[in-house]
Amino acid sequence: MADGLPGLVPVRDSKVPQGPTLCFAGAPWTAFIGDLKSRRH
Repeated sequence: MADGLPGLVPVRDSKVPQGPTLCFAGAPWTAFIGDLKSRRH
């Protein structure tokens, strides 16, 4: 993840730092992380 993009959460594979980036809006990303933490997936 990276900082500095208000309202967006850019994510990429840390093993491939020059690879593509996926960008998510903040609210859906927060919901996704919440689901992972609650082990719903």
